[in-house]
Amino acid sequence: MTDACDLDAVLARRRMRARELSPVELLKSCLERIEDVNGTINAIVAMDIPRARADAAAAERSFAQANKKGGNLPPLTGLPVGIKDLNRTAGLRTTYGSLLHKDDVPDTDEAMVARLRQAGGIILGKTNTPEFGSGSNTTNKVYGATKNPYDPERTPGGSSGGSAAALATGMLPLAHGSDTGGSLRNPATWCGVVGFRPTPGLVGREGRTLNYTHFNVQGPMGRTVADAALLLSGLAGDESRDTLAGPCRPEDFDGLPETDLSKLRVAWSVDFGGTAPIDDAIRATFNNVIAEIAPLFAHCVPRDPDFSAARDIFWILRCIYYVASHEDRVAQHRDVLSPNIVSNVEAGMAMTLADAARAERQWSKLYAGFQDFFADIDLLIVPGNAVSPFLIKDGIPTSVGGKPMQNYVDASLIRSALTLTGHPVIALPSGLDSVGMPFGVQIVGKRRGDLALLAASAALEAAIQARPALRLPRPDFRRFR
Repeated sequence: MTDACDLDAVLARRRMRARELSPVELLKSCLERIEDVNGTINAIVAMDIPRARADAAAAERSFAQANKKGGNLPPLTGLPVGIKDLNRTAGLRTTYGSLLHKDDVPDTDEAMVARLRQAGGIILGKTNTPEFGSGSNTTNKVYGATKNPYDPERTPGGSSGGSAAALATGMLPLAHGSDTGGSLRNPATWCGVVGFRPTPGLVGREGRTLNYTHFNVQGPMGRTVADAALLLSGLAGDESRDTLAGPCRPEDFDGLPETDLSKLRVAWSVDFGGTAPIDDAIRATFNNVIAEIAPLFAHCVPRDPDFSAARDIFWILRCIYYVASHEDRVAQHRDVLSPNIVSNVEAGMAMTLADAARAERQWSKLYAGFQDFFADIDLLIVPGNAVSPFLIKDGIPTSVGGKPMQNYVDASLIRSALTLTGHPVIALPSGLDSVGMPFGVQIVGKRRGDLALLAASAALEAAIQARPALRLPRPDFRRFR
């Protein structure tokens, strides 16, 4: 019998609305799973159980009242949600994965978290992240390392690794993440869940470090595309303090329209024409996936966008972002901070204004070229990651596909190049790789085409589930207790 915590969020909500499942029972099931699994996986790092129980009881009363009197409830009513430990949560420890904030308990929610509560979400806990989200391996000096539910010797990815691992093990039905160079998409791929990087500004957030940059976005994660879309209906919203935010319709994401895959024009690329380093085994697995799904579309052809300058653009602009965010921290607390943060700031401090101007100019050219690339296609499909999840003890790989990496960001180019486009991107599970770990693809949609991308991805997800060669098994995490 399936435990309540293993239900997809959309199904759990349907059963709660039908009074076949109580929000109190769902929360209890999640807490039992956390007690059973989190000691090994280390995905959830702080909880507010009393408030969560009070909110679940309130949701139970709301469902009872709606059942008697009718009326619509907020979309996330009764659903436990995890928040990445980079976002302020009232009364709930928020450390940013840093010893500098190890005891911080905010008095107020940030706007995005407040919207989730208004949408009925039960904020149960915080999910682990590398310090200030810096890294593709979720570990920090406050809480330690998060483990991959498919193999606890391996990383779940980062920086939203806690959220991905919590979803994969049924500790949470929904979880929030953020994405700069792939921090949603990387762990979603390696933990076999869905991670959605929305159009910058769709999830409005106060406190943006740099006003006009596509880099950091907030987004949803779920076990299915429909679940991620449901969470987006609570996350999305305008925010006057966010220069990229604007009017939107969050309710559009609560229930996806049907999409006929046979009418879609698709391009695929394994490595952006040799620009992005890719492990040979990942290349082979991706080609097998494309062979399986290509017949589903009107046409599905190989085509490489021109990302030849993407590596330098991303590195320079990322370093500028790190200087803006962490210059003072590095000056005052170098001995405490992660080496990733220190090295990124130092690299940025060594750059010149001419370097920054050149990167901005090249970025503008890349963006314009990508619009031309997308003129006659609906989707672009690429691998979700360049390598399999690496062993935690080994750390981030120093070479990929035989090519040495100059820094830890180089291995992320298959993801970070897409960040520069500003297009929505989703990570979708699509079977196992050569070492038996989750494999996935990234699907890029048209500019501001978030809803269309989610709808198409839901249709592709259903087609993948119907193909034994691509179906991903749930992790047998019980053997790791």
